[in-house]
Amino acid sequence: MLRTVTVVALPHAAPFELGTACEVFGIDRSDTGGPTFDFRVCGPVAGAVMPTKGGFSIVVEHGLEATLDADLVVVPAYGMPAAGVPAEVLTALRDAHARGAWILSICSGAFALGEAGLLEGRRCTTHWMHAAELAARFPAATVDPDVLFVEDGRVITGAGTAAGIDACLHLVRRELGAAAATSVARRMVVPPQRDGGQAQYVDTPLPSVADTLAPLLTWMLEHLDEELGVPVLAAQALMSERTFARRFRAETGVTPAAWVARQRVGRAQELLERTDAPVDEVARRCGFGSAALLRHHFARTLGTTPLAYRRRFTRTPVAGSADGLDDEERAERAS
Repeated sequence: MLRTVTVVALPHAAPFELGTACEVFGIDRSDTGGPTFDFRVCGPVAGAVMPTKGGFSIVVEHGLEATLDADLVVVPAYGMPAAGVPAEVLTALRDAHARGAWILSICSGAFALGEAGLLEGRRCTTHWMHAAELAARFPAATVDPDVLFVEDGRVITGAGTAAGIDACLHLVRRELGAAAATSVARRMVVPPQRDGGQAQYVDTPLPSVADTLAPLLTWMLEHLDEELGVPVLAAQALMSERTFARRFRAETGVTPAAWVARQRVGRAQELLERTDAPVDEVARRCGFGSAALLRHHFARTLGTTPLAYRRRFTRTPVAGSADGLDDEERAERAS
């Protein structure tokens, strides 16, 4: 269970990335039903004045002893000086990982993990601007420059800036469930989940809001289980089909079909996590109609199956089953 979180602030820390970890893990959200963590920020020396990239300094209250009992140690972006990370920080990271703690880096924080040897033989990522350097410095790592975050073992590496939020929320979701992650995201006014495999930079993102079509997008989210072809949507928007299709792509960057499919996958994720409805029922309620079509979109978007996803995020053992699978999952694997 994720209870104790320690953030290691290194010299010339990036204020946003440092703040991301503080925002996700450092706020008491019990008044709105959210999680609360035993949260600390530490540095190589307790009480030291630490310069940041933002032109101001911070005083770090705790020393590295704060990592000794942490369930999660976070390393935000930092200045990557030529001298490297202090040896005592690398030792603290290795020790935390060795005893089973989660290790999470944001942006250039991945370089500290690399220096600690925690990226050897692992997939990882960092900001796309630093990916080539990370790969060159740590050739035993497999650096993916195109994704938002990577989880490999108990090591999570997040890409730049906002992707750090995604990485942190992913871990909250993984350890505490969808409701906890959604509660944190709602307070932060950010999406509760973006897939780790989503590209860091794309010319046509998939927003949930638009300008003139914002009311329609809200309506679509409320009617995902219904027919949402272009004729239906154009009529709802009071436009011709040609004008609607052109306007939708201009404001969202994708076709109506692509937007609807991705939102339906998101709805299916929520249903799989929060209910015990069979996959056929999940498919019906999110608008795919059949379990086969849901599996197709799940595999294409998330690289997994609906039941494998459910098992990962609910972690509920199947009673009386020697292999931990139920009849539905055996059938899914057989297909």
